[in-house]
Amino acid sequence: MTVPGGRRGTTVPGAGSTMSSSLPTIAELRAVCQPQAVVGRRSAEHWAGRLYMREISLHVTRRVLSAPVTPNGWTVIMIVVGLAGAAILAVPGVVTALLAALAVQVYLLLDCVDGEVARWRRATSAAGVYLDRLGHYTVEAALLVGLGVRVDGGPGSIAGATTLGLVAAVLHLLSKAETDLVAVARASSGLPTATEPASTSRVTTLRNLRQVFAVLPIHRILGAVELSLLAVAAAIVDAATASVTGSRALLVAAVAIGVVVAVGHPVMILTSQRLR
Repeated sequence: MTVPGGRRGTTVPGAGSTMSSSLPTIAELRAVCQPQAVVGRRSAEHWAGRLYMREISLHVTRRVLSAPVTPNGWTVIMIVVGLAGAAILAVPGVVTALLAALAVQVYLLLDCVDGEVARWRRATSAAGVYLDRLGHYTVEAALLVGLGVRVDGGPGSIAGATTLGLVAAVLHLLSKAETDLVAVARASSGLPTATEPASTSRVTTLRNLRQVFAVLPIHRILGAVELSLLAVAAAIVDAATASVTGSRALLVAAVAIGVVVAVGHPVMILTSQRLR
């Protein structure tokens, strides 16, 4: 799984930590804030970022550069917005699903903005990377729990579906940890950073299975953007059937996919060269 629009610790030469009296042009911002090393990371840059959000974010970044908010401050705001979206999603209804999806879009926008502000101010840091990842993991888990609460009927009707949401959240966090533990294991063993993707498994069957997931990335429904959009579609089905059929189907799918990813991902890693 990937983290959408996240910051990295590499400092990109920029215009400095303070702004001049005039705003930088979009072209100047793009050169510094969206270098190819960032926007060209197909394994890390979210599809929504590549498709439209990176274009929108530059205009927002241009306006907020002079604001007295640090890059990490924008990350904290991003997390708050994402958690608000999860809380809204927990309330049944089409309108709340639409509002939750909108909140996730703002969350994605801020995820682009925090990194762009950091690169322009030459303020990228390990703390920023840590906070950014912590935020993504927390918000994505909260959205899955929120979906479970929605199926149960809302915050005042917590029951079995909420448990399923918690299971899906734990499985998703486990898959995230499995990826991060590759770097931990290599560093602890004195190995350099891994450059080989997990898809290069030595087992042909696993390699082929990974290619199927590349073509049909069903695991992405556990991500914030995809889950929030699917929740809107599920809410429409719920309204049309006067039930929670759509939301329940989405929740069950999230749990099933969470199991597949959490079990399959470490197998893929262990049969590749990533720990060698």
